[in-house]
Amino acid sequence: MPCYLGIDYGEKRIGLSWGDELGLAVPLPAAVEKTEEERWRHIEGVVADRRISAFIVGYPYNMDGSAGFKAREVEEFVEKLKGRFSLPVHFVDERLTSSVAEDRYRKRKKKADRKSGEIDSHAASIILQDFLNTRHPSGGQGGAREEGGVRGAGRGAREE
Repeated sequence: MPCYLGIDYGEKRIGLSWGDELGLAVPLPAAVEKTEEERWRHIEGVVADRRISAFIVGYPYNMDGSAGFKAREVEEFVEKLKGRFSLPVHFVDERLTSSVAEDRYRKRKKKADRKSGEIDSHAASIILQDFLNTRHPSGGQGGAREEGGVRGAGRGAREE
């Protein structure tokens, strides 16, 4: 059974989530260690423990559909990810995922410490859930759409 690692990349915090073919994304502890190498070790541990078979990475598009200013950072991160793990990577449009995650916290009257990465991991679970919904149409997206020959998530996915 394929297992996916959802990623909301940030320079200091990397939100992580896990999901499989059952179709539910679950937030995991974020990689918030002080150094980049420690964050990579955190991710390596998750990949090994959860038997990850593919990565689902949020891609920062602007509201007009153009690549956001953080897109180059995400692309560089993905190149390192592919070099370390040799696993497939799928991009999913991450527009507004952090805002949605923060809104969910406010509605539950829960205050998250931004440094903990908790909101980042919830954003990663939204990204991954969008991807999983394309594989389980009853999950709420109504099915996948084709983009450039790649099966895409409801908000614009592409394979890297």
